[in-house]
Amino acid sequence: MATTTSSRTAGSTPTPAKPRTPRRAGFSQRLGRWDLKLSPYLYISPFFILFLVTGLFPLFYTAWVSFHDWDTVMGQGEFVGLENFQYVLTSADFWKAVRNTFSIFLLSSIPQVIIALVIAAMLDQNIRAKTFWRMGVLLPYIVTPVAVALIFSNLFADQSGIINQWLGALGFDPVRWHAEVIPSHLAIATMVNFRWTGYTTLILLAAMQAVSRELYEAAVIDGAGRARQFFSITVPQIRPTMIFVVITSTIGGLQIFDEPRLFDQAGNGGSDGQWQTLTMYLYRLGWSQSDFGRASAVAWLLFVIIVIIGLINLAVTRRIATSGGKR
Repeated sequence: MATTTSSRTAGSTPTPAKPRTPRRAGFSQRLGRWDLKLSPYLYISPFFILFLVTGLFPLFYTAWVSFHDWDTVMGQGEFVGLENFQYVLTSADFWKAVRNTFSIFLLSSIPQVIIALVIAAMLDQNIRAKTFWRMGVLLPYIVTPVAVALIFSNLFADQSGIINQWLGALGFDPVRWHAEVIPSHLAIATMVNFRWTGYTTLILLAAMQAVSRELYEAAVIDGAGRARQFFSITVPQIRPTMIFVVITSTIGGLQIFDEPRLFDQAGNGGSDGQWQTLTMYLYRLGWSQSDFGRASAVAWLLFVIIVIIGLINLAVTRRIATSGGKR
């Protein structure tokens, strides 16, 4: 009997298992999947929303205004096409503003980056009260532009300025800071460097602190001095940060407005536009002459100039970085 039972069991075919029906994902599981996929985009969405509202929309709206005869009181007028751009490009004041903008930009940005690089290298050393000195270089950046203008207006006054008093004591003739082109640009560039050098210094200092100290230890063992370490280790290692600093200083230098606007009490860029920049010329067209169409044309031309100069800076700095890496 046992044998019969076992033979039946061995000869019988197994019953196939029923396929399991897939479980339907609950709402909480689907919500978790959506959160995993969408949360990164939600985290960065405020920046893009603000950029769309405060950046792209004004940019395209300014382009629309630049093709119309637009008045601050009457609003949109007739479509004039490229007439506003033609007026601006044939205006002597525009090209004088371009000259002043590039002159002040070169006199401020180039010395600013060089001085900031030197100060950052000094602060990167093992000195006493490092936190105090590092915070101290940022104090001029906190000072408001109005206060800076009041201080430097006394320094660079034509008649009784402190600088002219020092020059007179040394036997030199007084400089007409508000009447001549180059002296006015030097004075405004000094104001810009006073405010922004500390800010640039801290950016470069942060990059220097990220450089591995083992490289400096190896250089000391090889007998390299401080100057050789600076040019062979520090500068190549912080080259990406220097590219960022150069591009941002270029954009800020071409958009300069506060310092030349507050250089004198009138705020018109001088009696003959000696230091009137592009932003000041834009402001004069838009608010003094109530011509938003031509002011918008200046704004777009300034935008194109900044993009071109930025691309040139990026190409040059990348070329230098590539050649440095090959060496």
